[in-house]
Amino acid sequence: MSTRPVKHSVTLRGHRTSVSLEPEFWDEFRRIASERDQTLNGLAIKIDEARGDVGLASAIRVFVLNTLKDHSS
Repeated sequence: MSTRPVKHSVTLRGHRTSVSLEPEFWDEFRRIASERDQTLNGLAIKIDEARGDVGLASAIRVFVLNTLKDHSS
């Protein structure tokens, strides 16, 4: 079972914001960014730009889930 969300700061176009994700999502988010030779901030910016009315933490979780699903196919 997941542990409680952990808050980390990310910088989106010069503005710092806090994002709360479970440690498992942070681990996968970091791994995906590394695989893509991107920083966490850079990947968060791309997710932020595409998220619409969804919260950033939710958008990151869905991004991580979809990435994992794509890799398992």
